[in-house]
Amino acid sequence: MKEFDIDAWNRKSQYEFFKTYDDPFFNLTTELDVSHLYDFCKKNNLSFFLACLHFAVESANEILEFRLRIIDDKLFEFEHIDIGSTVLNKDNSFSFCYFKKKENLFEFDLSGKEVLKKHAEQTDFDSNKESLNLIYASSLPWITFTSIKHARSMGREKSGIPKFVFGKFYKSNNSKKMPFSIEVHHALIDGYHVAKFLEIFQKKINDL
Repeated sequence: MKEFDIDAWNRKSQYEFFKTYDDPFFNLTTELDVSHLYDFCKKNNLSFFLACLHFAVESANEILEFRLRIIDDKLFEFEHIDIGSTVLNKDNSFSFCYFKKKENLFEFDLSGKEVLKKHAEQTDFDSNKESLNLIYASSLPWITFTSIKHARSMGREKSGIPKFVFGKFYKSNNSKKMPFSIEVHHALIDGYHVAKFLEIFQKKINDL
């Protein structure tokens, strides 16, 4: 990572305004059309869960603002970010797993399945509190939701790690729609960047 030049940033004023807020986060929920992604995963024996993580983190890496973090009141840019997600344990509790960004979906699927296999063999509730070059993700495959609120630890949240939540997809006409929630730190990210991320994400899964 490297320290980011705030003075050369077109969002300097917005950054300085929102970083002082007690709760500087905003959250929105939308829908993704995952019809093509689902069919592609079935055809190629790929994990739909891992495919969602792959394209989410790949899309986020293309936008500078998603790679920025606040550390000790300074702003830093990571060259790339990975993704961590909740995973369900056999006893229906949950733990966290961490997935390294890969060059393509097939590599991510192979690596991700190995991560999940190792986790199943030795379940460990690992919150990975030290790493900041992450996106936090959760999957709620049992629920089609229209909004969500996260638990919050304000000390750690100050860094500005984005949070993604994938819900249960449902059929709408001839499509499969999946609720998707995104929460970001407003000192780092605006609605424009969220919209750009969603545009990139949807295009990637449409163009498979």
